[in-house]
Amino acid sequence: MSDEQKWYKDGLRFTCTQCGNCCSGPEGYVWVNEEELTKIAEFLGRPLDEIRAEHARRVGNRVSLKEFKGSGDCTFLHPTQRNCTIYPVRPRQCRTWPFWDSNIESPESWQSVEQVCPGAGKGQLYPIEHIEAQAAVFHL
Repeated sequence: MSDEQKWYKDGLRFTCTQCGNCCSGPEGYVWVNEEELTKIAEFLGRPLDEIRAEHARRVGNRVSLKEFKGSGDCTFLHPTQRNCTIYPVRPRQCRTWPFWDSNIESPESWQSVEQVCPGAGKGQLYPIEHIEAQAAVFHL
């Protein structure tokens, strides 16, 4: 499909409000690699093994960030301020939100994102080239 045929050809608006909504809710997966875990450890000034033990879990052959049981909150989501405590070094899955394949596949999908994310549909206008580049980083 050419860019001119895509429903978001004129771009999409998004500005992260750091509300924490994308970091909580039903249990899921935030996939991370060794490089990302290393950056998190360096940012926090803590040993990599400690970060792995406290914040990561193995799922098959992959690694995902842990969540708190019950709330589904990412362990890096501040419990009262509700913002990401590792925002500058957050994993690529988090950095590419909300421009995931599943969120941009249709106008209805994007409208669902707007219902849970106060920054979706508002703020900075991202051109199709940026949206597609972000979606290509991490296919979800």
